[in-house]
Amino acid sequence: MIRRGPLAQLYPPSWPAIVTVGIVLAVIPFAFGPYVLSVLIAVGLSSIVAVGLSLFIGYAGQISLGHAGFYGIGAYTSAILALRGVDGWATILIGMAITGGVAWLVSRPTLRLEGHYLAMATLGLGMILNIIMIQWTSVTGGPSGLTGIPPLTVGSFVFDADWKLYYLIWVMALLVIWGFRNLVHSRVGRALKALAESEAAASSLGVPTARFKEMAFILSAMAASLAGSLYAFYLSFVSPSTFDAIASIEFLIMAIAGGVRSVWGAPVGAAVVTILSQAMKSVVPALFPSAGGEYSILVFGVLLVVILLFLPQGIVPGLARGVLTIRHRWTRPGDSGSAAPGGEG
Repeated sequence: MIRRGPLAQLYPPSWPAIVTVGIVLAVIPFAFGPYVLSVLIAVGLSSIVAVGLSLFIGYAGQISLGHAGFYGIGAYTSAILALRGVDGWATILIGMAITGGVAWLVSRPTLRLEGHYLAMATLGLGMILNIIMIQWTSVTGGPSGLTGIPPLTVGSFVFDADWKLYYLIWVMALLVIWGFRNLVHSRVGRALKALAESEAAASSLGVPTARFKEMAFILSAMAASLAGSLYAFYLSFVSPSTFDAIASIEFLIMAIAGGVRSVWGAPVGAAVVTILSQAMKSVVPALFPSAGGEYSILVFGVLLVVILLFLPQGIVPGLARGVLTIRHRWTRPGDSGSAAPGGEG
């Protein structure tokens, strides 16, 4: 039997939690400047990708290093079609459908692999997609990308300002979190948890493991596509450099850092990595003027090692476990040998 994790014991995620987070996010544009707004938009976009990865990693027990490619499919599909006059909302749905189809096609051979082999296969997939974005110049614009993407509209309302896109992106992020939260607490979610614990045991219990792994992969890819489309409409510009292997690694670190067994871990991990990335852009050049290359990967690698050492289940489940331990000791002061509660976050 799968036990309830520390986060679920401390504060079960529900509509009140989502509404509370929504209220906090709603007042931010009035309290902070445009820079903070741009950082939080990046966090929102990354959260959508990371929560999909959390489903694939934490609940299906698999790993992917190619989700930046799916992020790029969504972005380029929306950019290409919107520039040709297709309705923006339709381009988002078309992008998700195309991404889901690509994920389904590659899942047939790819998900037969396990562990490092699967990680390398998805990394190769992401690199192939990035090469297509660079080389298919007549459609994608090549290394220079595509510019002048028209904004999303709802009737006469135009999403042509950062604060408007901020609200849209975070509404979408919270809806994705809510949807995945309901999924992992359903019968399908319980089957996925069993699959993550032991594929052989789940199969012996009648769980169609191949179908569930495929479903988790497709859903996570479609979430990345949604984020990519929103990214394209936010910047009105896309280029291949945004969707390279480094981006896939960053998305993976976000999911693991926040906690792959908690849908709330995705935005926390996205916030930590995004804020750290922004800080490094100013701190590293000041401390090491001659530094060059992708030093961010080194820093993120160290961050991942530290989290895995001290908070192996991720930041959110780890903090929830700590709060539960403290609360348990306060409510039972005479029991000094109490153990921390177990289970996944």
